[in-house]
Amino acid sequence: MPQIDIPSQFDVLVVGAGAAGLYTALCLPDYLRVGLITKETVALSASDWAQGGIAAAVAPEDSPTLHIEDTIRAGAGLCDRTAVEFLAQLAPNCIQSLVDLGVAFDRHGQALALTLEAAHSRNRVLHAADTTGREVTTTLAAQVLRRQNIQIIQQALALSLWIEPETGRCQGISLFYQGKITWVKAGAVVLATGGGGQVFAQTTNPAVSTGDGVAIAYRAGAILRDLEFVQFHPTALTKPCADRFLISEAVRGEGAHLVDNEGRRFAFDYHPAGELAPRDVVSRAIFSHLQRTAVDLATAHVWLDMRPIPADKIRHRFPNIIKVCQHWGIDVFHEPIPVAPAAHYWMGGIVADLMNRTNIKSLYAVGETASTGVHGANRLASNSLLECIVFGAQMGQIELENIGLPSETPVLPLQKFSADASEWHIQQAQLEALREKLPRLVWESAGICREKSKLETAIATIESWQQDFAILPLSKFLLTLRPAEPASFDIPDVERQLRLWAETRNLLDVADLILKSAAFRTESRGGHYRLDYPQPDPNWQVHALVQTHHWWKSPLLS
Repeated sequence: MPQIDIPSQFDVLVVGAGAAGLYTALCLPDYLRVGLITKETVALSASDWAQGGIAAAVAPEDSPTLHIEDTIRAGAGLCDRTAVEFLAQLAPNCIQSLVDLGVAFDRHGQALALTLEAAHSRNRVLHAADTTGREVTTTLAAQVLRRQNIQIIQQALALSLWIEPETGRCQGISLFYQGKITWVKAGAVVLATGGGGQVFAQTTNPAVSTGDGVAIAYRAGAILRDLEFVQFHPTALTKPCADRFLISEAVRGEGAHLVDNEGRRFAFDYHPAGELAPRDVVSRAIFSHLQRTAVDLATAHVWLDMRPIPADKIRHRFPNIIKVCQHWGIDVFHEPIPVAPAAHYWMGGIVADLMNRTNIKSLYAVGETASTGVHGANRLASNSLLECIVFGAQMGQIELENIGLPSETPVLPLQKFSADASEWHIQQAQLEALREKLPRLVWESAGICREKSKLETAIATIESWQQDFAILPLSKFLLTLRPAEPASFDIPDVERQLRLWAETRNLLDVADLILKSAAFRTESRGGHYRLDYPQPDPNWQVHALVQTHHWWKSPLLS
């Protein structure tokens, strides 16, 4: 990646280059100077992996009212109705905006093609074969590259928010880029960093999904909400050595069957809608079935049989699934696909209002990293890409009067970190060991089914690991850097090592937050299931909020 000079100040900094970050950057007024920061490239994000599609009530037989009802029903009593109405009512216009930008959704003749996904009462999911996310993000990225007011800063890592001590306002970020830490000022910062699926050993998320936005916002004093609610996608490809590739919900919507080793459609034992029940129900059905029938849960799976779908439709709708399965030796036309649940989507996040504002002035959150209230305890399929677009569009109305010129920053001397080879090797091994152990612990203790003793043991372990992490020489150096203090490093492979350090720190914080939130909510609801509290509790029809180590309940929702 060629060296580029980063300005010391932008009007707006957008952190994250998935659908939420890209669309936000495009919707910000074009007279603002925008910095778009991504730790990979603009083509690698969880949005890019989204297969199923994007939901919107655009068919004559559909309506935003029906979309609202389906979303609230899936959300298990925790949706914010105002936010859901906002999402569903703005959805058709946002779809038209994407079409105008050049997103090539599939069509039947001139009409947009719509498919059915679980818990939707109408066919309302727009798609581009089975690579909708890639089509959306590729189109948005091409538009961003044409905008003169947007500067893309790739392979750069946001480490922390820069908070103005006198006012508590977010005035920028610290950034690791090209081997150095610099501080970049901004009139506003937008976090659009996606989810944190990498905190679980089994996940459909890409390697970049390490909960960065949630972690750095939390450390700066942001209020977070509903972090216990993680959606486990029921059908991830499960084969030795293969990534947990998501087999889209749309496959079941088009008629695929979920079967056990005897070829029986067991999902109907758990819900009358069978494999088209809400995701949390189907995931628990698979988990429960495997607990009863499997010898080794770590490698256990059921089967997704696509053969009930006409072959021509499979070829047209799911070319990428065909290709990935072929790569792993599975012929979807003649045999079923081995599948099991994996962590997929985080309903919780940074509390944000309909204009994406957080409790920290000049800090905004968009997309999966935010908690707007639209998903409740369980996201309705294909509302995630929609949320990125609908809420990203609101950044066009950013309150410019709040974007003033920050005061001059004093130039502080450059701090240098160095370590000899043997010392660094020990430190690197400790970081890599933490990074490997942590997702296994969280998957085993806060996966699909949870209970008190396992949660408490895992919390104690994470707290111990956080202490180990804090005393690493690199941690001591980085955690004592003062705001505006730049730093350089004399260590081998600095780019990879700093990213390993930062992501491990974020994952430790995210793990701690998920585990403690899961222990706090003593009921089962949506994506949160407690074996020791298996039923929903009306007294828990509330949001769980956390700020600086303090958890509390919101008032009861109506």
